[in-house]
Amino acid sequence: MHSEQRRPALFLDRDGVLNVNRPDHVKGWEEFEFLPGVLVALRSLARLPVPIIVVTNQAIVNRGRITAARLADIHARMLAAVAAAGGRIDAIYACPHRPDEGCDCRKPRPGMLLQAAREWSLDLPRSVFVGDALTDLEAALAAGAQPVHVASGQGRAQRPAVGAHPQHRHGPQAEDLPAAVPWLLAWFAANDGHGN
Repeated sequence: MHSEQRRPALFLDRDGVLNVNRPDHVKGWEEFEFLPGVLVALRSLARLPVPIIVVTNQAIVNRGRITAARLADIHARMLAAVAAAGGRIDAIYACPHRPDEGCDCRKPRPGMLLQAAREWSLDLPRSVFVGDALTDLEAALAAGAQPVHVASGQGRAQRPAVGAHPQHRHGPQAEDLPAAVPWLLAWFAANDGHGN
């Protein structure tokens, strides 16, 4: 029986799931472009009584390409745009570290999901992580959450690797976040995400 204090969450990757995954990275709000249908999808998902949490690798900070303050500005504007469209994002966890720094938060490590679970009293096995990269899938599995792979962003190129992953060979996949909405609503309805 699940503890009543713990609840599921919806985790979302940022680049490639919410916005266009630029090869030169998003260095300012003027370069941030929501993917088609994402704002409508977030409005649909906002009715879920679970936290919606973005988890994103942003090594661009520690590589010196943007400041932490600039990243915070991008995220503040993203949150405002989502809210103006009737959606919500409740928290953003961003890892600023380069791969060579060996941190615990950079995906595929599950550090950001585990931190969110502590801070939000989350039940990770009833939680879902929507991502476009194999590292998203691996972070979800390492944290005990259910991954959903989308073909947007890097997703189409990474489909063969995702399909070959022994723990996700037959896992849920969707074209993009908007296409995943019906599956997500059904998952949370079946996993006490509607307060049942």
